[in-house]
Amino acid sequence: MKDYAVDNLRNVCLMSHGGAGKTTLAEAMLFNTGVLDRFGRVLDGNTTTDFDPEETKRKISINTALAPCDWKGCKINIIDTPGYFDFAGEVMQGIRVAEGAIILAPAKSGVEVGTEKSWNYAVKANVPVMFFISKMDEENANFDSALDQLTTNFGKCVVPFQFPLIEGEKFVGVADVLKKKAYRFSGDKVSETEIPAPYKSKVNEIEEKIMEAVAESSESLMDKYFGGEEFSGEEIKEGLTAAMADRTLVPVFCGSAINNQGISILMDAVVEYMPAPNVNKNIIAKKPDSEEEVRLDSVPGEKLAALVFKTIVDPFVGKISIFRVFSGTITSDMVAYNSTTGKTEKISQVFTLRGKKQINTEKIIAGDIGAVAKLQNTNTNDTLCDQADPVVLAKIEFPRPSLTLAIEPKAKGDDDKISSGLQRLQDEDRTFKSEIHPETRQSLISGLGEQHLDIIVSKLKAKFGVAVDLKDPVVPYRETIKKKVRVEGKHKKQSGGHGQFGHVWIEFEPGTEEELAFEEKVFGGAVPRQYFPAVEKGLRESVLHGVLAGYPVVNLKATLVDGSYNPVDSSEMAFKVAAGLAYKKGLEEANPVLLEPISHVEVLVPENNMGDIIGDLNKRRGRILGMNQQIGGIQQVVAEVPTAEMFKYATDLRSMTQGRGSFSETFERYEEAPSMVSEKVIRESKKDAQEEK
Repeated sequence: MKDYAVDNLRNVCLMSHGGAGKTTLAEAMLFNTGVLDRFGRVLDGNTTTDFDPEETKRKISINTALAPCDWKGCKINIIDTPGYFDFAGEVMQGIRVAEGAIILAPAKSGVEVGTEKSWNYAVKANVPVMFFISKMDEENANFDSALDQLTTNFGKCVVPFQFPLIEGEKFVGVADVLKKKAYRFSGDKVSETEIPAPYKSKVNEIEEKIMEAVAESSESLMDKYFGGEEFSGEEIKEGLTAAMADRTLVPVFCGSAINNQGISILMDAVVEYMPAPNVNKNIIAKKPDSEEEVRLDSVPGEKLAALVFKTIVDPFVGKISIFRVFSGTITSDMVAYNSTTGKTEKISQVFTLRGKKQINTEKIIAGDIGAVAKLQNTNTNDTLCDQADPVVLAKIEFPRPSLTLAIEPKAKGDDDKISSGLQRLQDEDRTFKSEIHPETRQSLISGLGEQHLDIIVSKLKAKFGVAVDLKDPVVPYRETIKKKVRVEGKHKKQSGGHGQFGHVWIEFEPGTEEELAFEEKVFGGAVPRQYFPAVEKGLRESVLHGVLAGYPVVNLKATLVDGSYNPVDSSEMAFKVAAGLAYKKGLEEANPVLLEPISHVEVLVPENNMGDIIGDLNKRRGRILGMNQQIGGIQQVVAEVPTAEMFKYATDLRSMTQGRGSFSETFERYEEAPSMVSEKVIRESKKDAQEEK
């Protein structure tokens, strides 16, 4: 692509609920600029931005993808993001590097949960928004209903810049309020005409709202407005841009992406009203390991500051780092400093990405988005900068994983390949985590939902050649005792020559520490001191496995009180074995019980879902600790719930709240499990032990 000045760059993030048509809109925009000679379709699996094999197979967007194009002298970096909640991390990446957002709302379904989330992401990123009422060609499409929902949900700042022309219940064109022109569609061809007389009063009414917003953007324009003077074209543009910047004005457009109707008009609005990267004068970075703030200018000649906002891992091509330059310029063959890792990186050939297509270029200037392959020590959220003047750009705040499942290889010997594949997928996706549980030794994967983890499993097989099964994780129960006992442990073996003899009396009682508390109160040398460590070691090895279901024993105090020894046959090993025998006998007599882990859970939900949420937590044996009012009609429910009841909560919460709810979960403590739960766990443990034999 040709070189562009910063003024002629537009970074625009497409966001919406799943299925609203973002990928098709991106395809239409690319087609209009001439970079595509055929119009791809999602159902055919041949669109530019849905190029991942999982996307073409599932007919949905999974990854944020880039699609730069030239429109009327401006380079528009289209950032196509997924709409399904399992891939919210990808949306965070896209909006972090955009100066504006286009949020799609289908004309039939209007505002959905994903529309609300998209708006919240844009507000948090503090970028201007345009709404695009999509799929106007569909049967039962209703622009007015969708517009009413947008206004109800997001306020009177939402104003239509155009509205549809409907003839015979068909979408045939749009009336442009500002230009006071109508545009009729014949296929994907557009012809300009006069606005039909029945629509003119509506145009005047909406124009008045827009002019009010323009007037409110500055005192001078307000004075002019109240003085009855008309605004010039330049004043209208400046006023609209200012009003959009703080979202006191949010334009609404409409069209049909699949039929390429209304898309060129939307693209004109992007060029005209969306800000260039250098409009934002508040790009803030910090000095490494410091809270000292640094203000950056989006100018190619300044010192370098670029954020790696996305990583693509390919088993054949290697790692591709996608970055947004906020200040300065990245050129091929330069050396950049990674202020996150403290290491330098040799930048090889830089390129831009259009879907999966790499377009080589010599430089990526401030405000633009580019990519480079095979950086050795750079990952998502790292800052590339000038080593002489290092800075750290604000990182993307990714949502925490909320669903954890265990994976097991279908074939033996694949453990190393699985571990390597999971690590590389983790480098690519910051909302995905993998770990080996330190106690159960299960391989666990965590993500934002079942679909997310299902895709991870598919990628493991497709990219790294390993097949795995998903199952619920093993719950790390504990065991303890409830009463004090005094028991004997004697190990005696004679087999010719030196025998083995160890004899102990040990008192077991409930303790206050999680780890074993060991004491000795032996009088008269009944057990020589040199054998005390052996007794303690035998007990510490024994408490790793309880007598009920084989889980570790906690809150146990053991006191060695008596015993005997043989000067010839006693040994450390004999006393270690004797201690183990006493342990088994003592725990069986000391009223052993199973302890289950309890999670501290905080759930954020809309107020009208409170009844369902509390009822569901009660069914999970949860205890409600409190409810706290949050801003925006959101309630926080604080509860303690057995960990075993929380494995699929992410999926169930999404279903109960249509995706509006969220939760966090942390380990709180262990407490005695109810007899029904305890009996089931013990029964399954014995069954597993039998099967292993």
